[in-house]
Amino acid sequence: MKLSVVLYPGEDGYIVAKCPVLPGCISQGKTREEALANIKEAIIGCIEVRKEMGWPLTEETAEVEVAI
Repeated sequence: MKLSVVLYPGEDGYIVAKCPVLPGCISQGKTREEALANIKEAIIGCIEVRKEMGWPLTEETAEVEVAI
């Protein structure tokens, strides 16, 4: 399964990683690589919990194109 991840700088100098289709699934790392490794572990954990709870594996999201 491939899921999109959003990376952005945190206030503490770490890189924050968030998976938009999994509400509350967020992690961080000192480097981009560490943040991606950590969010991958978080995604696996979130999906396991969602399965156990009988919830949909992911929530619906959408991408929009905006002219600027």
